[in-house]
Amino acid sequence: MENKMPKYSERELVTLKGEVSSMWQLVLSQLQKCKQAYLTGNAEVAREVVIREKSVNSFELSIDIGCENYMALFAPVAMDLRLIISLIKISATLERIADFADGIARHVIEDSTMAPETMREDLKVETMFDAAISMLSDSYAALETENSKLSGKILHKDDDIDILYREGRKYLENYIKANPDKGACALDTFLILRKIERIGDHCCNIVEEIVFYIDAKVLKHRGRKSVEENSCS
Repeated sequence: MENKMPKYSERELVTLKGEVSSMWQLVLSQLQKCKQAYLTGNAEVAREVVIREKSVNSFELSIDIGCENYMALFAPVAMDLRLIISLIKISATLERIADFADGIARHVIEDSTMAPETMREDLKVETMFDAAISMLSDSYAALETENSKLSGKILHKDDDIDILYREGRKYLENYIKANPDKGACALDTFLILRKIERIGDHCCNIVEEIVFYIDAKVLKHRGRKSVEENSCS
């Protein structure tokens, strides 16, 4: 019996990681599809994103229950405990990212003041989307390979998103001054930029959880320099 319990415990961990992996791939797909919907104005693709949001929510609930049961049954310690804590937080963060993707998709479905293509190009919206998608994909790879040294690379992409976001905010401020009759379009576009910027921030939160699980280091509130040092150590 003593030999069987650790094996059963290990199988449960593998199952939980598999659920998080499936949720991650779904959220990544949601982000890719909301990008496609927004840049092309494709309402059908946007509706697909909205419909699949319920599946993301179901994943989060299932993972929460699975992690709670694991802690109650096996009282994990050390690295296993850090993994369970991280999986709970990561699944919640993935759900928030999916919420932002859903919000962008609903904008495509419901809104009649879509930004013109020239404005989207000036704001580099596609570049912002691509950076956020890359952050989410790379953080998935970091967890799957248990390679926390990818953290610095991922967080640098968030810096790029932040720069584009600030530039975009200034651009739209000037645009509204020059075109007050198109203020609604500019404000709606700003909300899209804000959602992408927040997705980048949530990807950073995921990176922090991965580093906590793998290296037992708490990076929260310690600033970007601490993360860069971790990625080089």
